[in-house]
Amino acid sequence: MNLKDLLENSIQKIEPFSDTPQLDAQVLIAHIIGKPRTWVMAHLEYEITSKEQEYINSALNQLGTGEPFPYVLGKWEFFGFEFDITKNVLIPRPETELLVEKAIARLQTLPDKKTIADIGTGSGAIAVSIALNVPDAKILATDISPAALDVAKRNAEKFNVQDQIEFIECDLLPEQSSIVNRQSSIDLLCANLPYIPTEIMRGLPIFGREPTIALDGGSDGFVLYRRLFKLAPDWLAPHGVMLLEFESSLGAQTLKLASNSFPNAVINLYQDLADKDRLLEIIFP
Repeated sequence: MNLKDLLENSIQKIEPFSDTPQLDAQVLIAHIIGKPRTWVMAHLEYEITSKEQEYINSALNQLGTGEPFPYVLGKWEFFGFEFDITKNVLIPRPETELLVEKAIARLQTLPDKKTIADIGTGSGAIAVSIALNVPDAKILATDISPAALDVAKRNAEKFNVQDQIEFIECDLLPEQSSIVNRQSSIDLLCANLPYIPTEIMRGLPIFGREPTIALDGGSDGFVLYRRLFKLAPDWLAPHGVMLLEFESSLGAQTLKLASNSFPNAVINLYQDLADKDRLLEIIFP
């Protein structure tokens, strides 16, 4: 079978569960045969091997069972970098790039303050992206899931930033760290914690397809953030900053929770590219 026939067949099979079947088919085939997508489109006469056909059929079968496309690929792009992912981590979303953009911009204005914490690091996309753009940053990356930390460590090594990042398995903040401590040492704290209210999560298409532990924010979506708000002040340096992603429908509630928790802080609410409330910035005195 040549690539032209394979593409047509793959598009037909992907179409029922994809908004972009043609693009997905091109990306999938390019991934399996180890060529750029542009190469695939320029060499439609290429005859695939029986082994390549076997891999593609297996991938199409996975997609047919509802497996998310990024998990089938085993990688996904975030902030211009291709991260390895598994079913043990949340698929990186483009809306989270806003957090990374704000973090990098903040760090660039503070040349002598480069101690960062990424709480709930998952695939390590936030920590690694910051490390790649701020070479003198020192980052603590935590997660409660050892399987997620394995993926994050692999991504740090993939991009050769493992010396900038300390990975620790813990619930939010660690007992010990070589980078930070409870004596006001974190200049910037980033968190993309589970924030979807439980009942809303159960009605979403991603429920059961991505790890619940990375999605479920409790009854109102704020269970973990309330805990973090109690812990963070002891760890933050003077004039420290928190950048927090949250559920877009809970902007007003998130702002109220932060204002009540930190009445003396400057609090800013930012919208993502879809103009939805997405990111909270808390600047401490």
